[in-house]
Amino acid sequence: MQTLLGRLRAVGILEGISFLVLLGIAMPLKYMFEEPAAVRIVGMAHGVLFVLYVLLVLQASLTYSWSWRKVLLALIVSVVPFGTFWADKKLFRE
Repeated sequence: MQTLLGRLRAVGILEGISFLVLLGIAMPLKYMFEEPAAVRIVGMAHGVLFVLYVLLVLQASLTYSWSWRKVLLALIVSVVPFGTFWADKKLFRE
């Protein structure tokens, strides 16, 4: 995790996990069991990780001279469940 790409991959994995926890655990707790606290906590963590992921993608795109298509794909998959895990395997290994 000492390189920019290593940090991006680590944050991408954490962001993906937080997204799945938000969708799979926190949201059902809120809407099925009327427990909104989980959404507040997990949602905040996910939001911070998402912003950090986007900033790291942009920084990596400048550092590694990525094509606009690669950058756009890396940003699009961040809003798809399991997308950052795919990006880790297919986009961020150089």
